[in-house]
Amino acid sequence: MTQAQARVGSMKAECCSGHDATSILSRLHDRDSAAIVRMISMTRLQLLGMAAATALFATAGVHAEGDKAAGKKLIYTCAGCHGVPGYSNAYPQYPVPKIAGQNEQYIINALHGYQSGDRTHPTMGAQAQSLSDTDIQNVAAYLSSLAQ
Repeated sequence: MTQAQARVGSMKAECCSGHDATSILSRLHDRDSAAIVRMISMTRLQLLGMAAATALFATAGVHAEGDKAAGKKLIYTCAGCHGVPGYSNAYPQYPVPKIAGQNEQYIINALHGYQSGDRTHPTMGAQAQSLSDTDIQNVAAYLSSLAQ
């Protein structure tokens, strides 16, 4: 423990014994103030790190909700376009994206986007409309499990 930390600790003890915060703060040296600022900054960084780790673990837990075996049975129509290397749509002209190995949540979001109309493509809209939420989770679980 540094001297500054020891002083802060003793001042905390004084705080509880009837002294007001102004009298305690008036006894702090610039060096002590800097130490307090560093401790507060470290606490904020630690809390930010913990929040980020919690968010990461929370999204990782969502990963395997679908049934891969059921998803494998549903993707037969997907392979017609997405399973052909170098395949392009006739209209509008653009390459069809690879979906094997794609992030599971991305697939779920994309299919829900086609269902809601936020994403527009006639074929994908029709395909997405035919899927339930469970079907979408199953398809996403299977496709995300495939090696790219």
